[in-house]
Amino acid sequence: MRSPWWRVGWRNLGRNRRRSIIAATTLAVGYWSVVMLVGWTQGLVAEMIGNGTGILTGQLQVHAADFRPDESVHATIGGRDGVDVAALVANVEADPAVSAATPRVYGGGLVSSGAATAAAVFLGVHPEREARVSRILRSIDRGRVPQSGTREILIGSEMARTLNVNPGDEVVVVAPAVDGSLGNDLFTVAGVYRSGLTDLDRTFVMLPIDALQSLMVFESNRVHEIAAAVPSPWDAEQAATRLDATLQSGAAPLLVESWATLRPEMVEYAQLTESLEGILLAIVFGMAIFGIANTMLMATYERRREFAVLLALGARPAGILWSVLAEAVALALVGLVVGVATALPVLVWWHNAPPDLSWLFGEFTMLGALIRPVLRVEYPWSVTVQAAFAMVLTAVVASVYPAIRAARLPPADTLAGR
Repeated sequence: MRSPWWRVGWRNLGRNRRRSIIAATTLAVGYWSVVMLVGWTQGLVAEMIGNGTGILTGQLQVHAADFRPDESVHATIGGRDGVDVAALVANVEADPAVSAATPRVYGGGLVSSGAATAAAVFLGVHPEREARVSRILRSIDRGRVPQSGTREILIGSEMARTLNVNPGDEVVVVAPAVDGSLGNDLFTVAGVYRSGLTDLDRTFVMLPIDALQSLMVFESNRVHEIAAAVPSPWDAEQAATRLDATLQSGAAPLLVESWATLRPEMVEYAQLTESLEGILLAIVFGMAIFGIANTMLMATYERRREFAVLLALGARPAGILWSVLAEAVALALVGLVVGVATALPVLVWWHNAPPDLSWLFGEFTMLGALIRPVLRVEYPWSVTVQAAFAMVLTAVVASVYPAIRAARLPPADTLAGR
């Protein structure tokens, strides 16, 4: 009994084509809007996470178990005995989600030039490896990257302004050593970086890891951190879990953390935007319900005598109900086809060639991450499916009342014009 009514529902779309086109367009626009808005918000979140973790933090870090939160200079991986740094880096890079890893050493002290002095956080890096993990060495404003085996440093633009130095100038670097002495030496400013984050540009100083180890009286096998890059940040948590299980073979316990632990504020923002997706679906298709309900009410009102004749000839009310619901579902499917056909090409274009509005708005920071006003969208595959189901559900819910009214028509009174 249902198949004929489904065919009738499809054919009824052509009775008033203008009204059907307007209703289908309403659903298509709602679908398109939801998919594009969610894709844009996901692109904003991806941009924030990519910049927040890619500029310096990395998507994954390995420390000694007692390194955080105090970040003591004595809390090196492997303790005072150190560790086979090359082997540890290789083990981290062996994880399928990790694309690159690099060792780091931290320190604190002062950088002086003439009468000017600035407090600094020293970061000893392996220049070649660091460039594959973070973007800080690719943010050179003037000069070049320090070379391994040299007494060269890379300072931020704010610190360079404070000290009034340029690439090629010499500065005095002072840092407390782990043996209680005070390490100090002359360094040459190899370059000046500009990350866009004022605090970072004012305080962080990069220098070759061997130079900082020498300054702080560290053995070459003592490092504070192994930072790793994970191309897809969403895979970092699983990679951290795997590495935590495989790296705990030494005497000194290790702490393996992903960016989700290192930057919890970003996780909260991502969860907030994800919760807003459901609200957006409810708002858009909640508004569409009224348009579809009005369309179906008008359609059933115009065909009330037809329904009355069918009921008088023995048609069951359930059949009338199914025919109206089938028409609503057919309307939703037409709108879905139109919505998908228009949304997917725009998604592909917007993802691969996003408009860059930096010339208009410049760059800004959010949650400690530098955000470029690039309107790149992500592919919101889950939302495309959810929106499709929401569209069909919207059409069905909106047509329930008109369908019930059509099924309950009194045949005699309707045919008599009463």
